[in-house]
Amino acid sequence: MEFFKTDKIYDFMGKSKLFISISLFLILGSYILLFTKGLNFGIDFTGGTIVQVRYDKPVNIKEIREALKKSEIFKDAAVTKFGSDEEIIIRVKTSTKKLGQDIGDIAREVLQGTGNYEIRRVDIVGPKVGSELREKGMMAMVIAIIGILIYVSIRFEYRFALASVLALVHDVSIALGAISLFNVPVNLDILAALLTILGYSLNDTIIVFDRIREGIVEAKTNDLNRVINESITKTLSRTTLTSLTTFFVVLTLFLFGGEIIKGFSFTLLVGVVVGTYSSIFVASPLLGWLGFNLQKYRAKLAEKKKRAQEKERMRAMYEQGVV
Repeated sequence: MEFFKTDKIYDFMGKSKLFISISLFLILGSYILLFTKGLNFGIDFTGGTIVQVRYDKPVNIKEIREALKKSEIFKDAAVTKFGSDEEIIIRVKTSTKKLGQDIGDIAREVLQGTGNYEIRRVDIVGPKVGSELREKGMMAMVIAIIGILIYVSIRFEYRFALASVLALVHDVSIALGAISLFNVPVNLDILAALLTILGYSLNDTIIVFDRIREGIVEAKTNDLNRVINESITKTLSRTTLTSLTTFFVVLTLFLFGGEIIKGFSFTLLVGVVVGTYSSIFVASPLLGWLGFNLQKYRAKLAEKKKRAQEKERMRAMYEQGVV
């Protein structure tokens, strides 16, 4: 199946300023949201208690809140519906310090008289553990980006690495902006989704970069923009097909996966769209803007090939006993 004609070269580089402007607008909007509205950190990072309760009929939230106010532990709790009118989540910013105290039993006692229900989940995270998880989560993301920078520098050239890392920063920034805009609770599953976006977006970018590298070797022209346009055009159908299949899988998860993984699948949905966009419209133009020199890179590849051939020739001579 072919979405785009490969005999036609699309002028991506000619419209690079437009695409970069769109990206800058989205990144700026994301950071304004992050600095003004901030992120809604869940109990994984702030500590606290979550109690998930399912009733046999639609819940009267006001009645639940009135019942919870009678308890010292739950008097400041936030109550929200969870996926359906029959299910609620009770969030408390504190966790019980008494080892023998079961928060589920306390919730069961407090909610008596509010209807027929069952306690389906109780999650408790201490404030110190939450703080540690937040620090380790940030560290995991920084280490992943540094690892990518080193790997792509070795595999390609440092400008390829810089362009790919800038594209990843673009993707994660916009994903965080969307999380802030829609007030998605940031827990460990969101961190896992952001790390997945890093890997997914990098995979797409590497495919385009690999084709550009082949184009540099094969093309007779010294025009970098033309090589990039040809390379992106040749990978466009593949990128679109793989992205669409991934998008539909994640969309299914988002629509039918339940409330538990809604935040995770929402973050991935944004990441798949933004990651595909950045691998085509952001990473490749950045390569040219970072001062990548096509002729110097060809000379470097030729020198590398010459050294490899010389090494092979010397090894053949030693194996045949001739020096």
